[in-house]
Amino acid sequence: MLECVVNVSEGRDAGVVAAIAVAGGRCLLDIHSDAHHHRSVLTLGGEDALVEAAARAVTEEAVARLDLRTHEGVHPRLGVVDVVPFVPLAGSTIDDAVAARDRFLAWAAEALALPGFTYGPERSLPEVRRKAFAELAPSAGPATPHPTAGAVCVGARPVLVAYNMWLADGVGVDEARRVAAAVRRPGQVRALGLDVGGRAQVSMNLVDPVAGVGPEVVFDAVRNLVAVDGAELVGLVPAAVLDGVSPGRWAELDLAPSRTIEARLAGAGAGGDG
Repeated sequence: MLECVVNVSEGRDAGVVAAIAVAGGRCLLDIHSDAHHHRSVLTLGGEDALVEAAARAVTEEAVARLDLRTHEGVHPRLGVVDVVPFVPLAGSTIDDAVAARDRFLAWAAEALALPGFTYGPERSLPEVRRKAFAELAPSAGPATPHPTAGAVCVGARPVLVAYNMWLADGVGVDEARRVAAAVRRPGQVRALGLDVGGRAQVSMNLVDPVAGVGPEVVFDAVRNLVAVDGAELVGLVPAAVLDGVSPGRWAELDLAPSRTIEARLAGAGAGGDG
C-alpha cells in the first residue's frame, strides 16, 4: 500500500482541477484546492501498482492542461506538477516508496520530457527548491525546465501533515513570518509566513506528526504567540494523529475521523491500517 500526494499548480479553475482529479480514478482519496496558493493537493492511495499508475495519469493530464508561464500564486513551485511524494502505508517500507519514486522519475523524463529532482532520504524538498537548476542538476530528464510544465520534485518520505493557521484580522505578514520562524523545529516542523489574499497565514508541514509534533502542538504554539482565526488541514491525516488528540478539540483543529487516510482507504474499498 502506498499514498501519493500530488501537488498541482492550479487552484482556481474548478473544471480543470476536476478533470485532472478524474485521472486519479479509484485511487483518489481527497482533493484540497486553494485559490490564493493557486494549488491543489490530490491524495491518492491504495495498492502500490495502482497508485503509481494513477500518479502518472494525473501528471499527464496536468501537463497537458496547465502552463507554468501564466501561473501566479502564493505557494513556491517548480512546475505544474510541483511535488509527487510516495509514502509507505500498510505492508510497505520507505524502500518501496523510493522504488516507486525512481520509476515515476524515469517515466516522467521519458514520456513527458519533464526534468525531475528527487528528494527523501538523501535530501529535503526545501533543499531541492533552493538549489534546482543552479547548484543541483535534475536527477533525470532534460537539463533545463520544460517550456510549459517546468520541473517536478519526486519524493519518498514518511507520512506528514500539511497544516495552515490563519491569523486574526489586522495581523500582518511580517508577524506571520516571525511566528513561522518561532515555531519551526528541524526535522519536525517546516513553516512559512504568507500573505494569502490579504490575510496572514502560517503554512506548515508537520514532518513527524505521530511520534513528534502534531496539529495540537503547533496550534497551541502559534496561538500562544499571536491571535488566530482558525486552522486548516490540507489533505488527510493518519488515524494515529487523530487518536492522540482529545475528541473535544477535533473541530477546533479542523480534524475529523472522516479525514483520516485509513477512513478514505476503507471508503474506497482499499482497506489498510496505516
